[in-house]
Amino acid sequence: MIFSFAAGYDGHIIGSVFGVLFLAAFAALVHRHSHLRERIRLQDSLTAVIQSFLCRFDGRWKDFAADGADMMQKDCPQQSDLSVFGHASLYQYLSCARTLRGCRRLAAALTAVPPGRSKILARQQAVAELIKKPLLCLRLEARGRLLPEHHDTTELLEELETQPAGSSRIAGSRTIRFFPLIVLLSLILAGFGQLSWTAAGLLTAFQFLLAMAFHRRNQKILAPLASLTHELHQYEVLFREIEQADFSSTTLRALQQRLRDGGAGDCLHKLAALTDRVAMGRNLFFFVLANTLFLWDCHQAAAFSRWRESAAENLREWIDIWSEMEVLLSLAVVGHTRTVYTFPELRQGQPELTARRLSPLLIDEEKAVPNDADFTAGACIITGSNMSGKTTYLRALASSAVLAYAGAPVCAEFFALTPLHIFTSIQVNDDPARGISTFYAELLRIRQMVRFSRRKAPMLICIDEIFKGTNSADRITGAKEALRRLIRPWCITLVTTHDFELCDLHSPNDLPVTNCHFEEFYEDGKIRFDYRRKPGRCQTTNARYLLRMAGILSDEETDNLG
Repeated sequence: MIFSFAAGYDGHIIGSVFGVLFLAAFAALVHRHSHLRERIRLQDSLTAVIQSFLCRFDGRWKDFAADGADMMQKDCPQQSDLSVFGHASLYQYLSCARTLRGCRRLAAALTAVPPGRSKILARQQAVAELIKKPLLCLRLEARGRLLPEHHDTTELLEELETQPAGSSRIAGSRTIRFFPLIVLLSLILAGFGQLSWTAAGLLTAFQFLLAMAFHRRNQKILAPLASLTHELHQYEVLFREIEQADFSSTTLRALQQRLRDGGAGDCLHKLAALTDRVAMGRNLFFFVLANTLFLWDCHQAAAFSRWRESAAENLREWIDIWSEMEVLLSLAVVGHTRTVYTFPELRQGQPELTARRLSPLLIDEEKAVPNDADFTAGACIITGSNMSGKTTYLRALASSAVLAYAGAPVCAEFFALTPLHIFTSIQVNDDPARGISTFYAELLRIRQMVRFSRRKAPMLICIDEIFKGTNSADRITGAKEALRRLIRPWCITLVTTHDFELCDLHSPNDLPVTNCHFEEFYEDGKIRFDYRRKPGRCQTTNARYLLRMAGILSDEETDNLG
């Protein structure tokens, strides 16, 4: 191309013609190479998405880097008690979010505080449709995965919504529109001998000096596009994918229509193309040639200013729509990876929590043992041997409520509940730095429950081995007093314990206090568990057998204890 143009400069017109042809061929090859490279990246991303789903079947999902640990709130113990965030958590299993806004929105959705009924039902409707469209979910997640992890658009949105001074004057300047035409015409006339090369050269040099005069201002205007070429192309494709999808649910159609009304796909296409052109200007050879002949940077600054005036105000809304789609895709994971699932039924009236064949999401479906639940206002004292499944049962109930509030399906044949504020005391730790023992830490949890109960707001209270950090006499006395204050007409209170004395607890206000238990059985001299909830109090203990299993006691010593 260079030699052809040189020949044209020496007076061989055919050289100029071939120079143009070589330039066009080079541009086509670059475009083709970029297209193929993008297809390869998309295929790699699709493969990674499919692999992530396979990991959810064999337990490797616990190695996912995105576990939401940074989203955990210190004043919300339910998040650690129910494994909402952190290693082997609900967030780690579910998350398909790639952007920082999507991650935060998903974290906010996994809440122990019930949101409005309409919000839950709207998300349920959208998630249910996405579960029926697995290929669409794969494409969207694969495209989203091409964005940088925790991609944050906050700074970009703020820059785009702030129009730099002077940009409107550049956008409306006639100089940048007509002067390049004059320069090009002078070069053509010089090439055909109708004008001296000196005159054409002077005009060209003047135009380059003009470009340099505007250079600093242009760079300030174009600064938000400095490193966003790849990301903008991905957003463009994502918006077009959503715009063109065949949705039937009200929620997804509403999101889709908001993108269509603003022309999100077309606007992002223009911005992505503009960013490509700005990126080309970072090549020194192109920068000199394009600004010398076309006032390239001035044209891009003007185009960007016009785009800002027409579309920048909608970009924040479009980005938020994608972050909501990331949440919906994440919640749909339950339906894509489980054969038994249902959308919770939201009921009104007195506190209620009902489930049929409910199992925890975080336990492999083939290994999980399903259980039923049928709780109303009052208390249930849950007894049972060590390792029999009491704590897992509490977590399954409360974590399923968290999924229900997010709008996700739960792992059950049937699940219904009234909106309940979830309070837990399961994984209680001491804090030596603050001088707080395990017992006192649990007291603080119970105090929080008692104080909240005075609001008379519906509550689901899950307490595992109540007051386990103190001696048996104080534990029983303290537990009875605490439970009398937590057995209210607006509370479902579930308590596990090894103290059978609590099984005879009487309600101070005629609310039911029931008992259920988990137990072990023995086979070939070994302890076994069926992990099934049974009515009534437990009649067995297994501490001596667990001591033998741990190698602390011999068989003879175990028999003597018996």
